[in-house]
Amino acid sequence: MRLALEEARHALHLGEVPIGAVLAHDQEVVASGFNQPIQAVDPTGHAEIVAMRKAARELGNYRLSALTLYVTVEPCMMCVGAIVQARVSRLVYGAPEPKFGAVESLFDLKELRIPHRLSIESGVLAQDCRKILQDFFKFRRENV
Repeated sequence: MRLALEEARHALHLGEVPIGAVLAHDQEVVASGFNQPIQAVDPTGHAEIVAMRKAARELGNYRLSALTLYVTVEPCMMCVGAIVQARVSRLVYGAPEPKFGAVESLFDLKELRIPHRLSIESGVLAQDCRKILQDFFKFRRENV
């Protein structure tokens, strides 16, 4: 998760919402990404999707079934859909996202009828993950 936080800081320095993601296999990093929809002019440029695209290219396979995805914030509906489609084995995230989170905030992913089940762990370095977002939005509100 510390590496995902580093990725979030890359987004922060570019003026993007500071969310970072890392895909790993047995604690070895396969790919990473950070939020970049503004810079990439791409509404799908979320950290999770950026990292999954890189991992799929690296592995030569769109199925990422042996990987764990670490992300600083609870993924949104779009990202959850991509995570399920990629067959990611395990999702670990830091802070909940009450407005857009689609793992347990808006939906309970464990209760949805989907053919793929993944292991989910939340709250990892939650305070650090929440703080970077809170500081970002506080700065934006004060400097608009």
